Amino acid sequence: MKGDNAVFLEQLEWFDETGHSFVYRLPEKGSGDIKWGAQLTVRESQAAVFFYKGKAVGAFGPGRHTLKTANIPILTKVASLPWGFHSPLRAEVYFTNLKTFTNLKWGTRDPVAFKDQSLGLVRLRAFGVFNVKIVQPVLFINQLVGTKGVYTTLEISDYLNQVVISRFNDHMGEHFSSIFELPSKYDELAQGLSRKLKDDFSRFGLLMTDLYINAITPPPEVQQAIDDKSRLEVFDDMNKLMKMKAAMAMEKMSENPDGGAGAEAGVGMGLGLMLPGMFAGRFSTSDPGSSPAPEPGRQSAACQECGSAIPFDARFCPQCGHQQVVFEKCEKCQKNITPGANFCPRCGHPTRETVSPKFCASCGTENLPDAVFCNHCGEKHQLSG
Repeated sequence: MKGDNAVFLEQLEWFDETGHSFVYRLPEKGSGDIKWGAQLTVRESQAAVFFYKGKAVGAFGPGRHTLKTANIPILTKVASLPWGFHSPLRAEVYFTNLKTFTNLKWGTRDPVAFKDQSLGLVRLRAFGVFNVKIVQPVLFINQLVGTKGVYTTLEISDYLNQVVISRFNDHMGEHFSSIFELPSKYDELAQGLSRKLKDDFSRFGLLMTDLYINAITPPPEVQQAIDDKSRLEVFDDMNKLMKMKAAMAMEKMSENPDGGAGAEAGVGMGLGLMLPGMFAGRFSTSDPGSSPAPEPGRQSAACQECGSAIPFDARFCPQCGHQQVVFEKCEKCQKNITPGANFCPRCGHPTRETVSPKFCASCGTENLPDAVFCNHCGEKHQLSG
């Protein structure tokens, strides 16, 4: 599609040459007067949403589709004289990229506060990557993209990073009492955080397929305290072992009083031979129980309401009638909402209600509306509107 024309029909298609675009709109700038009979070509890894007169009127899967509008070649151009030869029947097509976007980075710009039961208030930095894909194109466009011509991973990463960090802080506060527990539970923490983020991403038509934690690092002085604690544990265990060996040697000597000198020398030699093996076993860093991260699984088309298998391009579930092309979701219960509805059909929550920002009552820092722990001071249940 190259600009407005009065005679020829449009051929609409899109190739993502960058590999980083979530959405591309035709025309990229402004709106168009797409004509009756325009041909829309959608690739296997894409979905297209057709907007006509300012509303989303259809979502199209892979294949060639014929678009129908009231813009007739030449006639509509002549009839548009009062509007400067621009048809008031505006139309646009949004192409969405359905591939899985991998290696999106998340991390803390500023350290988040965590209340450790042993060390008190500790500020942690965390880093990792996650994979995400679009599963509801209309919902994604209506909630995040708006009227932008192009929407890329760079533009969405800042907001998603804020969501991940807030949920990371909440999950840490709810399930971990000390950072000494963390090194052996990265996988468990990543899985729990991924489940916690499912609803946050789904309300924008996104699915987080995988999330990985690369590192959680406390300040240098806290790292030094952890190292010191580990050394104390090693020396404490060695002290207990040496006391046990000494007690066993004394027991041997009491059983054979005549050979005391020889037994004492033998015990000393035995301990000398055993110490290297004891240290080697104690300081070994191999972890036979470790396993590589699981490969991301492939998603299958299924109804979000009843779980039944459905065709890829189905608009409603043939089993329960649930709407599959989602225009909007309830902020409270995540129920799909039909266009124009003022209340959720499941819980009655108002659909037009605006969510006001939440500020920590202790330090005044702004947090996500439903955050449990403050990112700045780590206080729980101290958020006020």
